Amino acid sequence: MTKEESNGAQAAAAAGPDAPPAPDASQLEERLGYSFRDRRLLERALTHRSWAHETVGAGGEREARTLHNEAFEFVGDSVLGLVVADALFRTHPEVTEGELSRMKHRLVSTQTLARVARNLQLGEFMRVGRGEEKTGGRRKRALLADAFEALLAAVFLDGGYEESRAFVERALGSELEEATPESAAAADFKTMLQERLQSERHLSPTYELVDTEGPPHARTFQVEAVFDGERVRGRGQTIKSAEMDAACRALELIGPPPEGDEESTPNEDDGR
Repeated sequence: MTKEESNGAQAAAAAGPDAPPAPDASQLEERLGYSFRDRRLLERALTHRSWAHETVGAGGEREARTLHNEAFEFVGDSVLGLVVADALFRTHPEVTEGELSRMKHRLVSTQTLARVARNLQLGEFMRVGRGEEKTGGRRKRALLADAFEALLAAVFLDGGYEESRAFVERALGSELEEATPESAAAADFKTMLQERLQSERHLSPTYELVDTEGPPHARTFQVEAVFDGERVRGRGQTIKSAEMDAACRALELIGPPPEGDEESTPNEDDGR
């Protein structure tokens, strides 16, 4: 038995009869479309730090680190970035670096990964501590996104790059197919406005189509972003592009983030 196996066995024993059982690997593997050779990797990928620290108790930080999935998140984030970048470049070889960055940013965002994790029902298989359980940890967006990255790391460590690439393409299939420079740009400005307004004013914008001009084959749409008594108009050849323009103009109107809040603005070059 390896040191990690020994730590895991001791922790499981210390958890007592009330500890939640390990996830049913066979059920989850069917949803993933992948069978693990080493199911301990799957178990660790689905173990939140709250469960590990509650299990080993005070003074067991090193043992806890061998049980929970935070290190796996680091690996999964890197694998995900490579797989998505490769897929986007092969599908859109003609676009600019900035456009690729925006598409990648959207695909690996917490919002997207949490949605994919919910589709896989990962929350049902997570091992979380009692505190997280009481506060709905299995449904938290950040926790689910992290679990997806950790799960990807487990697939990579168990089966290698090709298996992890195939897993990402299955899990993010529709997201990858629908990714375009236009949709990523629109989503990016709208997301930036949404996050700014929620953070600074605790409200969300809405978008209203206010005018349509031109013949059917050459329409121009006018959309207003509405928030906090403001109405900011944008124009575009599609409703989505008009919404993007309105969101962009709204961001110009409200100005830069307050000093110290810059990190809340989505970064094209950030993996998140």
